[in-house]
Formats: sequence, C-alpha cells, structure tokens
Amino acid sequence: MLESMGSLTGSPWIHAVVALSVLLDVFLPVLPSGVLVITAATAAAAGTTATATSVANAAGQVPREVPSLLVLVLCAATASVLGDLVAYRLAWRGGDRFDRAIAKSRRLTSAQARLGTALSRGGGTLVVIARFAPAGRSVVSLGAGAAHRKVKEFLPWSALAGVAWAGYSVGLGYFGGQWLGATWVGAAVSVFALAGAGALAAYVMRRPTPSPSPSPETA
Repeated sequence: MLESMGSLTGSPWIHAVVALSVLLDVFLPVLPSGVLVITAATAAAAGTTATATSVANAAGQVPREVPSLLVLVLCAATASVLGDLVAYRLAWRGGDRFDRAIAKSRRLTSAQARLGTALSRGGGTLVVIARFAPAGRSVVSLGAGAAHRKVKEFLPWSALAGVAWAGYSVGLGYFGGQWLGATWVGAAVSVFALAGAGALAAYVMRRPTPSPSPSPETA
C-alpha cells in the first residue's frame, strides 16, 4: 500500500529527491528517476479520498493533490532541462579527447549526425523522443554539445522533452493510482507503461534515417 506515502507528497523532500535523481540520470542512466516520479504521483493518488474529493468539489475548490502534482511536474521537467544543459556544455567544452571518445561510439556518432540534420531543418522531435528512451537523453545531449549545435536550437526542444516526459510520468502514476488503486501493483503497471514508451522510443531512435533520393541531374 502507498497510502502511508501520501503525506510525503506534501513535503519538499520528495520533490528534492526527484529533482536530484532526474538531474543526475543524464550521467547515470541507471538511476530510477522515472520510477521515483511515478511513485510520488501514485502517492498523491493515495492521499485522495472520496470524502476529501466530494468536499472539495462541493466547495468549488481545487482538490488538494493537484498543486502537489503540478509542483512534481515542474521539478522533474526543470531538473531534466538542467541536466541536459550540463551534459551539453560539458560535451561542448570537452576538447579533442572528448571528441575522440564520441567518435569511438557508433551510437553517439549516429545520434550526433541525425540530431544535427534534424535541428538544421528546424525540427527537434528526436530530442523529445530520446527523452523517453533508455539513455537516449544522454546520447542526444552529449551529441548536441559535441557537435557544437547552437543552444537556441537545442534548448527549446529539451524543454519540450522535459515537460512531455514529466507530464507523462506523473500522469501515469496518478491516474494509475486512481484507476488501479494506490498500491504497489498500480505503481508497477504505471512503470511498465513508462518502460513500454521507452522501448518504442528506443526503436525509433535505432531506425536508420532514409537516404535522400538522387535528383534526376545526379542520377
């Protein structure tokens, strides 16, 4: 049962732990930041009772868990963008040694090329998709920095990715807790749904970019 964790959502400590985990998992993808976000959101669902909801609705007030959820989304999204920027700047200033390390990684080299093409065309959906893939955020942020992409090209997409990921994760935890009950089973189903989105994102990232068709003049 997660009802006992409901009080944690009103404490700044849970938000600080979530923010720190999200900030650092760009360097340590093994950190369970998504699990923490979902668990905190499920705990917010655990703090909702029929009585409290009916009273809040009767009084025309916002249910008390809504502000906590908004703060959770804001903390997770902000930490996500800050982590992206730190990785981006480190890769930007990495020098020749860092560039050689990037060159040795086929995954980083491929992501760097695809990201450069996407950003130069005015689109950065790859940044958003990568946020859901395991370690995809790290690959894209480091690749953008190593390629010396302009921050104005990268930052807006990083912010959109952070908000999308945080909103999706919090929504999974909260609505999973509402529909399946605020139990560890409900949290596990929500985590499984997040993992499914990550697997789909990883598949999209691995898919090769189609080569442009040759023009009749060059054929």
